[in-house]
Amino acid sequence: MDYEINGLPMHVLLVHCTVVFVPLAALCTLLSLLWPAARRRLGIVTPLIALLALILVPVTAAAGQWLLDRVDTTPRILAHMQIAGTLLPWVVGVFLVALAQWLWFRYGAAQAGGTRRRMGIAGSRITAIVAVVVALVVCGGAVATVALIGESGSRAVWEGLFRSGAED
Repeated sequence: MDYEINGLPMHVLLVHCTVVFVPLAALCTLLSLLWPAARRRLGIVTPLIALLALILVPVTAAAGQWLLDRVDTTPRILAHMQIAGTLLPWVVGVFLVALAQWLWFRYGAAQAGGTRRRMGIAGSRITAIVAVVVALVVCGGAVATVALIGESGSRAVWEGLFRSGAED
């Protein structure tokens, strides 16, 4: 596939989508898990945004690989690629948490009374705390990784190519 649009590498364009949709998926997932009003309003949108983020990551990576074959390889670009290679597992985690929380609150919560009785109050609370901690770790990891990838990519492209102060 040719990863070029109007003479620009598609990676440059796709990166912006990925930078928006991965944190948006993480935010919607956490809001849906922790805030019932947000959960009701977002509904199926949360796992759909997470799915879009999940689709964007490998497409953006493929476009990045295409671009790598057409630029001079530098240590900064290699560092960017190495960090970027760690994003997909985080986004898979965000998607799975988003889907699981949506399925739970859509279909499972109504039938959970028996499970709650068997687990008791303490068991139910521990399970809820574990779910929230897992969601926080996965969503936080995804957002932090996007930030690290963006920072390394910006350095690879821009560091040393502009003046710090304006000329008079």
